[in-house]
Amino acid sequence: MSVFGRALADGDRLEMAGLVIRLKVNRRARRVNLRLDRTRREIVATAPSPRRLAEAAAFAKDRLAWIQERLAELPDPQPIAPGLTLTVFGQPCRLEQGAGRPRWTPPGADGVARISAPGEGRAYALAAIRALKAHALEVLTERTQRHCDVLDVPLPAIAVADAKSRWGSCRAAYGKKPASIRYSWRLALAPWAVADYVAAHECAHLLELNHSQRFWAHVRRLIGDERPHRAWLRSHGVRLHAFGAE
Repeated sequence: MSVFGRALADGDRLEMAGLVIRLKVNRRARRVNLRLDRTRREIVATAPSPRRLAEAAAFAKDRLAWIQERLAELPDPQPIAPGLTLTVFGQPCRLEQGAGRPRWTPPGADGVARISAPGEGRAYALAAIRALKAHALEVLTERTQRHCDVLDVPLPAIAVADAKSRWGSCRAAYGKKPASIRYSWRLALAPWAVADYVAAHECAHLLELNHSQRFWAHVRRLIGDERPHRAWLRSHGVRLHAFGAE
């Protein structure tokens, strides 16, 4: 029995001083730690094993002031509703109500792209995000193909997901499994050059699974000076996670 009055389990949510702490077991973690989930706007207390969840919860309780500061730094959530105009890969895109499957339409004569989706409230938001994910996958696949051609490496399997802490990740080929790259679909909300930098970054990992000088030389061969794009993500990345947050 823990000091919280009951045994704790992976996925439990604890309320502390009006804040919600989510418990998580990650067997690859070396110690208990706290992480801010910007999309869900909550703190995740991670433990290496179920028996150390009480330790993770106690650690969160001791760091409540730090947790309050991190949550206060988050931008206001941006709801998803018809009529909202987003910037998608640097171009304006208007959200509209529409029947049928969610879809993205390229810019028309007015220079504005459109996302049409059915439903209301949360259902509409999820449908609009599906269309945005599909468009992000299309654009990021094209950029990945371009960078792979320059580096003379095979195109890996590509997917988009809602990663909490990474804009992209690369897994090298292993045995019969091909290499793969996963991108955060939220890169669609970043400037085009920033999203292209992330694609170049992950493609460079197909040759160098590190951040050595050779790795950065590959990145710069693809997109030039990467520093402005990295700085943009550090300064504005949290805002991308506010889109669709509740």
